[in-house]
Amino acid sequence: MAIPEQVETPGDPAGGHVVRRHRLSTRLWHWTNVAAVFTLLMSGLMIFNAHPRLYWGHYGANFDTAWLQIGARDTDTGAEGYVRVGDAAIRTTGVLGVWEKEGRTMTRAFPHWMTLPNYYSLADARRYHFFGAWIFGVAGLLYMLWSIANRHVARDLLPAKRELRARHIWRDIRDHARLRFPTGAAAARYNILQKLSYLAVLFVILPTIVLTGLGMSPFMNASWGWILDLFGGRQSARSVHFIAAFALVLFIIVHIAMVLLAGPVNEMRSMISGRFRLPEDMR
Repeated sequence: MAIPEQVETPGDPAGGHVVRRHRLSTRLWHWTNVAAVFTLLMSGLMIFNAHPRLYWGHYGANFDTAWLQIGARDTDTGAEGYVRVGDAAIRTTGVLGVWEKEGRTMTRAFPHWMTLPNYYSLADARRYHFFGAWIFGVAGLLYMLWSIANRHVARDLLPAKRELRARHIWRDIRDHARLRFPTGAAAARYNILQKLSYLAVLFVILPTIVLTGLGMSPFMNASWGWILDLFGGRQSARSVHFIAAFALVLFIIVHIAMVLLAGPVNEMRSMISGRFRLPEDMR
């Protein structure tokens, strides 16, 4: 997003005017990321299906204690799916652990409609995952360097000191909870919640996913063993990789919800053409 540049109507930007909202580099990276991230997430779930347990430390196997497990167990009424976190467990039959495919009961962690490929194949899932990782990593690095060079990060993402005041952040949270979105020229700029969430994704979540993914690679493990030491071992790196990936999923869900609530046609047009019609103040 850039400082609003008016493209249709002379004068200061106001509600109803069309402005240029997203740079070409932002739009290209966004749509490249959509393809790469969904490839990575869905193939990652298939890879997780090969051993649906997470541990802390250097080692972990079937007889070790897992902090998270998705599985199936036999009961008097048939197979029952469950998710266990520590000592707490919830039944997830039909969604996770136990689910149906073409009339057959399957006992794997994530169902076929969530995974890539949609049949069980660890080898194919790893190929998809590495393919997506290259696109994701190269595109992300180029976007990050370009955004720093053209001052997109400094001008559009870094919060001003006044925006970091507790009163300002709390007012933005309340406005979002009441579905009161910015109007006029303010709608063309990131608000403080957007800035903080985008900075967290760009400089915390995505680098964490890349770093832990590199740490689990046997090749990188041999040459850059310090990565696993940084996270406390291979199993800890795998756990952090999983947690960071689901933090990204949570961000995507909230992001899509905000797009739908703010006006999907206008929002989608701005991410395709860069042009955004400023909402008029209806209050």
